[in-house]
Amino acid sequence: MDKASRKGSAMQRRMSRREVIRWSAAAGAAGLAMSRWGMGGRPAGNQRPNFVFIYTDDQRYDAMSCMGHPFLRTPNMDRLAQEGVRFANAFVVNSLCSPSRACFLTGLYSHVHGVVDNMGTEYDHALPTYATELQKAGYQTAYIGKFHQGATAMPRPGFDYWLSFRGQGQYGDPALNENGRDFKAKGYMTDLLTDYAVRFLKQTGGKPFCMTLAHKAAHAPFTPAERHADAFPDAKMAEPASWKDDLSGKPAWQRELAVRGMSKKEAAANANKKVPDALPPETWNPTLASRLNYYRTLLAVDESIGRVLAALEEIGQLDNTVVMFASDNGFFMGEHRFHDKRQMYEESIRIPLLVRYPKLAKAGTVNRQMVLNIDVAPTFLDLAGAKVPASMQGRSLRPLIAGEKADWRRQFLYEYFREESYPTIPTMVGIRTERYTYVRYPEIQDLDEMYDLEQDPLQMRNLAQEPKQAETLGRLREDLDRLMKETGYRNPKAG
Repeated sequence: MDKASRKGSAMQRRMSRREVIRWSAAAGAAGLAMSRWGMGGRPAGNQRPNFVFIYTDDQRYDAMSCMGHPFLRTPNMDRLAQEGVRFANAFVVNSLCSPSRACFLTGLYSHVHGVVDNMGTEYDHALPTYATELQKAGYQTAYIGKFHQGATAMPRPGFDYWLSFRGQGQYGDPALNENGRDFKAKGYMTDLLTDYAVRFLKQTGGKPFCMTLAHKAAHAPFTPAERHADAFPDAKMAEPASWKDDLSGKPAWQRELAVRGMSKKEAAANANKKVPDALPPETWNPTLASRLNYYRTLLAVDESIGRVLAALEEIGQLDNTVVMFASDNGFFMGEHRFHDKRQMYEESIRIPLLVRYPKLAKAGTVNRQMVLNIDVAPTFLDLAGAKVPASMQGRSLRPLIAGEKADWRRQFLYEYFREESYPTIPTMVGIRTERYTYVRYPEIQDLDEMYDLEQDPLQMRNLAQEPKQAETLGRLREDLDRLMKETGYRNPKAG
């Protein structure tokens, strides 16, 4: 790590400690993230549950056949939904890879754990995570796959077994790091990660375990396994209804993004292009190879899930294991003329979330409560009977998995922090309620956005400037300010 990186890392550690101290006091007083079942006692029964957390990269919430996808078939994802709980309203609090992964691990918002972009920052290792706390409770812990924080592939605290790689890695013949040893592997990334995951499961020897399997797929450049390269030969992707969105009446930066591009290099090269008040019509390509390859990469992921479930069955631990499947964020497939993620639109912030645990979850359940990526860590600790640190900002999903009635959240805070490499997309902060989305851009002079998801689920009509919506807009602004205060919001990049 160079001198600048070490300095930035040290600043990050100091910031996180201040935030956590402040949050520990507040959360302790409020009793956040603690459930009736997980106050430090052990779960009922003779065995503590194991945990297998599988998550993908950039997988949309609807990229599963159980969601009615027209050509993608995911029998093993579907099996998890059929034999467990599908959370129909699962979201990330920051739709970006590195921040979201740190949210999963720590149960904290990104402005608290400090990973606010994809530029190599890392969470403070002094923070409790589900791995460190389960390890203390006697669990064997493993991390296998994409970590995407910091500048190294070396092992991180809390994991007895480690198999990862630097940054994004590569799909074919990747460089890997096993427990501190760098080496070059032969094969396709998804299959290789699954091989190591199955090997770990078969060596657990009856001791409780928590294994995280974090896939590179379906991140760009979309490269399917060779056996899936020609999948969906007749597939045609329907034009998204919001492809016709000309972005009129919306913030000017969104039209600038569409015209000048997202990256710093693109924006500089296209700086002289005029940004219109409304985008002209554009022809939809139903057979674009990159979009089809995105879905093709998920075929190997689905096979991976099947292999993991088979390994759990082989060692006699399938029904004693909480199997959770999710994604680190959503992804645009042309909606609103966008690609990638980051913006506070439904396609970007919604994720798949499936939980199979027959000792608690009724098969085939669909839960419609608003759940978040910061809920993962407290859920695992609660189900294990381990103490949930008061600093964790998420909530245990245990009562929802069990099908109990619970006094649950009806809104949440969303945040994104401008990245130097992608300057077109500004810092944003917003609130998602059961009916509305409201977002503002504190560092630029531009329009706010407000959408009535009940009347306008495609988020085509920005209501923030309409006089008739002033009262609702005022309430949303007040609720957003309250959430920012309650979560200790600050922009770590602002110093």
